[in-house]
Amino acid sequence: MLDATEIEALFTREDGAFAFARWGRPIAPIVFGVTDDTLSVVKGALEAVMVLSGHRMAETDPELGSNLMMFFFRDWDELRDVPGLDRLIPELASLVARLTSVEANQYRVFHFDPEGAIKACFVFLRMDADLSAVPAETLALSQTVQSVLLWSDTAFRSRSALAVAGEKTILRPDIAALIRAAYDPVMPAVAQDPSHALRLAARVGQMQ
Repeated sequence: MLDATEIEALFTREDGAFAFARWGRPIAPIVFGVTDDTLSVVKGALEAVMVLSGHRMAETDPELGSNLMMFFFRDWDELRDVPGLDRLIPELASLVARLTSVEANQYRVFHFDPEGAIKACFVFLRMDADLSAVPAETLALSQTVQSVLLWSDTAFRSRSALAVAGEKTILRPDIAALIRAAYDPVMPAVAQDPSHALRLAARVGQMQ
């Protein structure tokens, strides 16, 4: 299992700031740019992570309609043509230019409520050769896990949140335990103090 130091690192950004947040409202997802078969895989991953966390899904969000939006596409410029997306992400034009310049193949944008809990997440996946080679189940689970908490921008840079068990790709047991602890009702939805990692580690230990 992860110790407090390892947990702290998962929520400490490259600039040294500690920032933890979980969803503060039910997740109402919508997925763009996939076939029906892939859509069912993505929804299956979402449902599995929701069962794990104890958090809820909903058909609609009263403020946004859908608050977890996943976009699968071939070219970043395609985002410029999505109706209304520039209202949800005012910096869309500059973001597209920046992601295009570095040849990025994925990006996530989080929005937060006044208390700092996650209220929306936009997941952008440019299906280049690398992402297209990833099995749909693996890609769906990875993106869902990375959207369920405000992880550090370096959290899974050196080690994936997933693991291989036989012929299946699964969520690492230590990451699964951490997600369960993070969504425990006794834990706060938002924290900026690194001491929160100690509380998470203790909660993980109590759940074993």
